[in-house]
Amino acid sequence: MHPYDVGDRCEVDGVQMIVEEMNILTTVFLRYDNQKITYPNTLLATLPIGNFYRSPDMGESIDFCVHVATPVEKIAIMRERIIGFMENKTEHWYPNPSVILRDVDDMNRLRVSIWMRHRINFQDMGEKFMRRELVLAEMIKVLRELDIEYRLLPVDLNVRNMPTANSARLPSTWTTFNC
Repeated sequence: MHPYDVGDRCEVDGVQMIVEEMNILTTVFLRYDNQKITYPNTLLATLPIGNFYRSPDMGESIDFCVHVATPVEKIAIMRERIIGFMENKTEHWYPNPSVILRDVDDMNRLRVSIWMRHRINFQDMGEKFMRRELVLAEMIKVLRELDIEYRLLPVDLNVRNMPTANSARLPSTWTTFNC
């Protein structure tokens, strides 16, 4: 048994490609930019190969940050609304997505993750990205409606007058030509 068939989306050496042609000695893949890449099967036999087509329904996460001063009540409402949106799209996602606070970065931002499990594998990347876009659009809508944002820390700047540079010195490797 071989790890892929023609048409399967596979990942080889961290690059996603579609199997275009299988021969006795080589396999031809089509990369995301339509470049054809031929691998000797002897090399492929030594590499781990991920196969999206043969994978079960897959999950992913969306990470974003909000300001550390965001009220807990707003975070709870945000969580409820994002989860509610996804649970109303049962044709796209399995129940029980997670919206969790993962970490505090630089003492000024909360790292938030949305974990969801699709009802598809990622053979069709276009469909995966369309579904991801739905969640991103809803997330942005909820964040705007709740006035949740991330603000950078203030930066201190010292501004002062600098003396004008009147030096005629040139680096030692430069020469001038008087015309």
